[in-house]
Amino acid sequence: MYIDTHSHINFNHFKNDAHDVIKRSLAEQTWQIVVGSDYKTSKRALDYANRYEKGVYATVGLHPIHIFPHKEDDYETLGEDYNYDVYEKLAKFEKVVAIGEVGLDYYHTNPAIDQREVKETQKKVLYQQLLLARKLDLPAIIHCRQAHDDMVPFLSDFKRENRELIPKEKPWAVMHCFSGNEDLAWKYFGLGVIISFTGLITFSKQWDDLIRKIPNDKYMIETDCPYMTPEPFRGERNEPMLVKYVSQRIAEIKNMNHEKIQEISTSNARNFFKI
Repeated sequence: MYIDTHSHINFNHFKNDAHDVIKRSLAEQTWQIVVGSDYKTSKRALDYANRYEKGVYATVGLHPIHIFPHKEDDYETLGEDYNYDVYEKLAKFEKVVAIGEVGLDYYHTNPAIDQREVKETQKKVLYQQLLLARKLDLPAIIHCRQAHDDMVPFLSDFKRENRELIPKEKPWAVMHCFSGNEDLAWKYFGLGVIISFTGLITFSKQWDDLIRKIPNDKYMIETDCPYMTPEPFRGERNEPMLVKYVSQRIAEIKNMNHEKIQEISTSNARNFFKI
């Protein structure tokens, strides 16, 4: 069995065949975590998860790129989707297994808004959503793009300020679609944060050294579908059943039996999400 720990079948890319994609995944013994990025997609993720007895789970949260509007002529600050209470209400449903996708993104920003305001507001929102995760004893799924220099001290401060809420013996967050180097990975491990690999590793050798050295309890696998399609399907729409190619590539890099990597990644995901 595989677990795709980060899918977006709740996005419009799957609006015409989401349940067909889910059924294909389940038929291939692949479970999936459907990840929300704003209120609408969070609610849709939960609606999908509730349709299946097992194998489909949801997360709820506000992605940093949805905090501000994208149009240059729109000067609103916090988007109308942002409301702490609605995410907390959704997060209390049984099929919700994490808060996310939350984080910092300095790549997709609105040039019409002061960038200092963008960064500070993203941090404020991230702090509150991480606090919600800890309050509900849920792990967090973290997005970070061109913001690791801020993310590491931010998480360090958050952990110090909320040490009574942070578990000591298990990870409390995952850095999804990890794109950093080995030194950065170990900084996150030291903060109790694990990392997740996507199809990127099937067509780039950038993370081979890290993958060879990474402890077996520090990683999970994901598709981030519809994006990050692995080889040999690069260029096509990604979907959860293709997560096996990420697992196979890790096995090749580590020179390990593929069934063993499948077992390790699945166990890590089940422990992390409590499923």
